[in-house]
Amino acid sequence: MAVGAVVALVMCFLGLWQMQVFVDKGDRSVQARAEQPPVPLLENIRADGSVADIYGKRVTVSGRYLPSEQLLIPADDGSLRVLTAFEVADGRVVPIVRGETTDRASIQDAPAGERTETGLFLPGEGDADRAVASGEIGSVRMPLLAQRWPQRLTPGYVTLDAAGAADQGLTQGRVTLPHGDGSIQNGGYALQWWIFAAFGLGMSLKLAQSLGAKERAAREEAAADAVRAASGETHD
Repeated sequence: MAVGAVVALVMCFLGLWQMQVFVDKGDRSVQARAEQPPVPLLENIRADGSVADIYGKRVTVSGRYLPSEQLLIPADDGSLRVLTAFEVADGRVVPIVRGETTDRASIQDAPAGERTETGLFLPGEGDADRAVASGEIGSVRMPLLAQRWPQRLTPGYVTLDAAGAADQGLTQGRVTLPHGDGSIQNGGYALQWWIFAAFGLGMSLKLAQSLGAKERAAREEAAADAVRAASGETHD
């Protein structure tokens, strides 16, 4: 049983290692996706609002900033992301994180005039469990933005790349990339190790029970022989 338990434990650790390989491969695929050449944003958003396979990719979009529609997104470390509405030709608005800073007073007005911006397109963020002041939001939560900004929003937001943020006196805004799916092969390997561990532990238990039963039977036979010898019986 001890040997079986050790072997099963080793197999469990091998399964965990293989599962980490699965996760790492998925994360690398997400990172590689974010580094692909940019694609036009509006060409990948259909008239019904559905989005092609562009979440997590770099995009380009042309339009103009609406300086009156701007919100700050504070982080726990005191930094602020600057989120500004960006109106495109058909009247829709793309929320754009222009960058981030730790100095509220250094935030410049959004550039005027027509511009073409490049950045990472993501579907939105979850709720942030923090109190915020007026003119701030806890995260880029699309339903909340729809309440704040009357224009029709695109189903996602853009975070400018490092060059675009620097052009506006900011550092690149932080993004949290989703976890990707690794290869099915690696996930299958992890499951196999755990199945082997369960099988090995089960076989160890069965073997231990079998050996225990034989040992008990031998002891019972020896005891019976001793009783017969003591009573003068002859054992055939």
